[in-house]
Amino acid sequence: IEIKEDFDSGRSGMVDASKHIDSVSTAPDGERVIIVARGDLFSVPAKNGTPRELTKTSNAHERDAIWSPDGKWVAYNSDATGENELYVRAQDGKGEPQQITKGADTYYYQAVWSPDSKKLLWSDRLQRLRYVDVSSKAVTEVDQDKYGEIGSYDWSPDSQWVAWSRPEENGLEKVYLSSAMNKKPVAVTGDWYSSGRVRFSDDGKYLLLSSSRDFKPTFGEEEFENVYRDMQRVYLVTLAREIESPLAPRSDEVGKGDKKDKEKEVDEKKAGPNDKRPEEKEKKKPVVVKIDPDGIQNRLVGLDIAPAEYSDLRLVDGRVFYLRRTVADDAGEDEEAGPESRKFHLCSYSLEDRKETVLGDVKSYEITADGKKMLVKVDKDYAIIDLPKDKIETKDHVLKMEGFDMQLDRHAEWNQIYFECWRQMRDFFYSPTMNGVDWKALRDKYAALLPFVNHRNDLTYLLGELIGELNNGHTYVAGGERPETPRIKLGLLGAELSRDAATRAYRIERILPGENWDDETRSPLTEIGVNVKPGDYILAINGTPVSSLPNLYEALIGTAGKQVILRVNSKPTDAGARDITVVPTADESPLYYLAWVQRNIDEVSRKTNGEVGYLHIPDMGQPGLNQFTKLYFPQIRKKALIVDVRGNGGGFVSPLVIERLRRALVMVEMSRNGVPEPNPPQTFLGPMVTLIDEFSASDGDIFPYRFKTLGLGKLIGKRTWGGVIGIRNPLPLSDGGQFFKPEFAPYSKEGKGWVVEGHGVDPDIVVDNDPAKEFRGEDQQLDRAIQEIQMELKTKRYDLPPIPPYPDRNPAKGS
Repeated sequence: IEIKEDFDSGRSGMVDASKHIDSVSTAPDGERVIIVARGDLFSVPAKNGTPRELTKTSNAHERDAIWSPDGKWVAYNSDATGENELYVRAQDGKGEPQQITKGADTYYYQAVWSPDSKKLLWSDRLQRLRYVDVSSKAVTEVDQDKYGEIGSYDWSPDSQWVAWSRPEENGLEKVYLSSAMNKKPVAVTGDWYSSGRVRFSDDGKYLLLSSSRDFKPTFGEEEFENVYRDMQRVYLVTLAREIESPLAPRSDEVGKGDKKDKEKEVDEKKAGPNDKRPEEKEKKKPVVVKIDPDGIQNRLVGLDIAPAEYSDLRLVDGRVFYLRRTVADDAGEDEEAGPESRKFHLCSYSLEDRKETVLGDVKSYEITADGKKMLVKVDKDYAIIDLPKDKIETKDHVLKMEGFDMQLDRHAEWNQIYFECWRQMRDFFYSPTMNGVDWKALRDKYAALLPFVNHRNDLTYLLGELIGELNNGHTYVAGGERPETPRIKLGLLGAELSRDAATRAYRIERILPGENWDDETRSPLTEIGVNVKPGDYILAINGTPVSSLPNLYEALIGTAGKQVILRVNSKPTDAGARDITVVPTADESPLYYLAWVQRNIDEVSRKTNGEVGYLHIPDMGQPGLNQFTKLYFPQIRKKALIVDVRGNGGGFVSPLVIERLRRALVMVEMSRNGVPEPNPPQTFLGPMVTLIDEFSASDGDIFPYRFKTLGLGKLIGKRTWGGVIGIRNPLPLSDGGQFFKPEFAPYSKEGKGWVVEGHGVDPDIVVDNDPAKEFRGEDQQLDRAIQEIQMELKTKRYDLPPIPPYPDRNPAKGS
């Protein structure tokens, strides 16, 4: 008997949770790690033993798990109650978890244990910093910031003080301290330099932080513009007045060195064979942290290390550990990759030797609570190693990230994801009124369909319908665990071909121009030595006659980026044919885009006698900014300019583009044997217009709004998309899915209403391209832009005035 059914995709079963690892944190002695994978907790041994699944909750999402410093407990966030609350449970998985908080009203971020394992400190989306007593479950609010979320926070070694950083009104971060006793915040840093990434030293003498206090501008090559990067160093604040600076001046004096050595020898002789060394005894003494608030902002000293971006600070036994990243590390990395793919330089700085040691490149690290071991992530592997003094070596120490088999109830997981997404939108959506809709009623309305969800795509569709009720742009849902369909890259030649009916050879009708110095815009048939032209024929590919193929591309499957031998000729016969080697590309769309832009540049130049420039900005991200820079500055001395943002998919760089376009002439500059030049330099002097359409979206909406509001010129085309409420990186979902919430909304400078969202930006001149004419190559919108800019040139043309008579400052001539 054979039964055909379509319910297989929704069946429960065993799955490998290691495909969806969200976080890894080490036990206080490094013998095990706690891993969040597929929304469950797994305790994994460093070397010997098997993983233990601590939670088996397809209907709940556990996250942000951390081990208590005493090694007994694991704390984590869970939405088992329908809201995310803090829980603790025994690290061995025995017994039931204890719910520590209740009445959650927003999204909770990572909690931090106090060193005495009695309290948990965490921040949330309401921009509060709070801690809870695990035993009494009493919650204490430390701070609430109106300018943004509190991102870094830490406990003092004696669990009596809290340090944190928060954004201030001027946009910079500031560091604070507060005692658990008097709860009065003390500002550790001032208003002048952004400071954060706080961490107490293990001995309680110092507060570590990173701060942007190094100013070294980088000047542009294309234009006179500057940017500041790599401004941070690691700083230590002495908490008590009597603590000496760890980097105080030193002076070698006669006899002092011998005295120290003798004292050390005496201490070692006094100690019996089973006694601990004096320094080890010192470690066991309870740390009492003393903080003198008066003058604390002046008790700050920076490590002598290169300015960069610093994070994950820890001071153990006189060595400061940290992650460093510089602007040079951005080179060669995938621009589209997320922050989890970034690599850092793991370093340590010896306060005794006052020297830095680069330990290696990692993605993350964590030192155990006892300060003896380190968890590092190198590429995709996690390893637990002894606290390194030199280059890290992870061989033979890599954790086995396998055996995370869990019984997954898919329907329970889909239900959980649905309600978590609903809560995320409730907590993060820019409008607390949810655009006037009854958000709870809508939750229940669409939840009625959850029993019929039988595939991740069903859930994605249902969530899309739910968030669509907000009538807002940037409400996206994507990803999640779905069957993977591998895609085989097809080799493309960057050409348009036709088939000769008689010989079945392929004739080259058009070769797309390329920029062969750039791999993304490389056109295979235009590379040096290929020497083919339109009208030539392709007769064979890798020895296979194309006449025997149903389609030429059958022979190009899987050849992208690989060498291919083409037999070509000026006629569709083998007589006189030659073989050439080409490397097909995987994507011809950049070549078609280049050709389209160049056609528009040529068309504008031809119709305006070379007086008017044209540029297209495809998006408002880094590629779009590159395209603007590439096309704008070479045309800076044109008499007028057409800016085209049709089809612009958005991003975030529109303010940078607008700043360049609105630069105003202040004076004219000249030099001996030179010609007049505008000052400021790279100032465009003529009229401008901007082309827009219904596919100008997001920051592609905002650009024409800025352009029009600032009076830079007319908008021509069609009303833009109308979605400008911004998003940021999504929060984790148990199956790796992505859910985006519109959070950052613009309103008018007069405060009279919300701008652009839901409507778009109206053009000054409406022009709708006729599809048939556009297909034939006629661009009515561009033609109208040319017409308008030519009319404006009649009244707004500006030419720099000639050099005036040179001054005569000869005092002998008198007055």
